[in-house]
Amino acid sequence: MPSPHPRKQFAQHWLRSDVALNKIIAAAELSLTDKVLEIGPGTGILTRLLLPLSASVLAIEIDRDLCKKLVASFGKLDKFLLLQGDFLTLDLNNCLESFPQFQDPNKVVANIPYNITGPILEKLLGKISNPNPKPLDLIVLLVQKEVAERIAAKPGTKAFGALSVRVQYLAEAELVYHVPAKAFYPPPKVDSAVVRLRPRNFQPAADSPKQLENLVTAGFREKRKMLRNNLKSLVESDRFTEILTELDINPQARAEQLSLAQWVALSNRIAAHRSESLTSDFCTDAIYRISTPDS
Repeated sequence: MPSPHPRKQFAQHWLRSDVALNKIIAAAELSLTDKVLEIGPGTGILTRLLLPLSASVLAIEIDRDLCKKLVASFGKLDKFLLLQGDFLTLDLNNCLESFPQFQDPNKVVANIPYNITGPILEKLLGKISNPNPKPLDLIVLLVQKEVAERIAAKPGTKAFGALSVRVQYLAEAELVYHVPAKAFYPPPKVDSAVVRLRPRNFQPAADSPKQLENLVTAGFREKRKMLRNNLKSLVESDRFTEILTELDINPQARAEQLSLAQWVALSNRIAAHRSESLTSDFCTDAIYRISTPDS
């Protein structure tokens, strides 16, 4: 069967570097008990390496022509299952009802389409306010280099942003290996990188995950501004400065200068402040009612 040509509509670029493929496999730390999910297997170059090292490989491919090639290559193997469709919209629980061997994969290893990296990460990890209820053991993805750097960025660096906080709250993140554009056919316009994520429950956790989510969004809205200016609509300026001082955070700090732990502490302290304010308002109102009875 002739090899299909890469399609722009699916952002297809075939990885052809053995070095990069081996880096991905090594990063996945595979064992024969692992049930792997591969998103966008393409021509099956990575699939071929995953199969002998794992208990099963569940592949999801949107391109019908590529599905035919994958079936021809691996369809007779008991440990391989292919689903044709869009990973973002497929209901895996329903699709896998009749295939218990492939249910609840514990690892994801994939070269994903770069134009939907964000939605894929959200489906795999969930959100700060709504984490994946069945967290994976390990996620290894080949993504755009700039995105990988943002995912794994350290506080105080230019790359550290809202994406860094959101992902790192849900998983330990590590940039494993840089992959040049020439490692693909056709070469994309950007370089790539392998990123490894280990889902976890961050401790100490946010008292109000939804508030942390909103705080991070507002805090990084304009990175050049000081944090107190970005968040002035959420907390009055004087009180916010007090909270930053209590947490030993520079009142002139910008969003990227706070560590993940400081973001969580800040969110918790603001939540506590709001609770204190509500209690104070209630008590003041109650005292007023007692001291001025209805005539």
